[in-house]
Amino acid sequence: MGHQGGRGERRISAVFLGIVAVMAVTGWAVWTGYAASPGLAVFLFVTSAWIVSLCLHEYAHARTALHGGDLTVGAKGYLTLNPLKYTHALLSIVLPVLFVIMGGIGLPGGAVYIERDRIAGRWKHSLISAAGPLANVAFAIVCTAPFWLDALDGVPVAFRFALAFLALLQVSAAILNFLPVPGLDGYGIIEPWLSHRVRRELAPIAPFGLIALFAMLWIPEVNQFFFGVVDGVLSALGVDQRAAYCGQDLYRFWQGGDSFFCAAPVE
Repeated sequence: MGHQGGRGERRISAVFLGIVAVMAVTGWAVWTGYAASPGLAVFLFVTSAWIVSLCLHEYAHARTALHGGDLTVGAKGYLTLNPLKYTHALLSIVLPVLFVIMGGIGLPGGAVYIERDRIAGRWKHSLISAAGPLANVAFAIVCTAPFWLDALDGVPVAFRFALAFLALLQVSAAILNFLPVPGLDGYGIIEPWLSHRVRRELAPIAPFGLIALFAMLWIPEVNQFFFGVVDGVLSALGVDQRAAYCGQDLYRFWQGGDSFFCAAPVE
């Protein structure tokens, strides 16, 4: 059924493996304190891990769509985890990384193009949309495992802070993505259950949903409420606000972080 070369379509790309290698090497540098500047190592570690999570987010959409009936995702390169294959490199990778640098917000990037007319059943459509943010949830659980397992003994402070900030990005991305805003996955989950008329009326808004959401987060009250929710989720996962803040402080090494607040012993 036009599905030759399936193995090549699913081979993990060298680009993705390269990013994973950067994540591993810089993670080791943070862990061992090998880097001359822990801030630069944390920056590279968190940024590469964030890009890996963006790829896994899009892969989860594509893989679920493949099982749902859209066999075209393989030919589009979506199953290779190559970030350059996910719609627009600027929207999918560069902008989300800039959002992290600017505001410490895990804002989702561009999505994969799923040929929805090939997929039958509302539940399948909802599941395809939910798969992406659920990948962020899984990533957050992995990042916070040392915290909620109470296994922080022997984990270097800088690495602990980096994990906490990375977890903050995953939690914020998951929460934002689950919002029922046109253009985001949360809307994609409920869209199959809306009437044709409502869907038609909301369709023109979709391209601006993400921009509107980012603009809203600049309103102090909205920002405060949003990060209050994020802190609450992190706290439930065993991560205190200070660890995430200090991770962001280290991440922004160009601002001359390493404040006394973060240099003091933890626990």
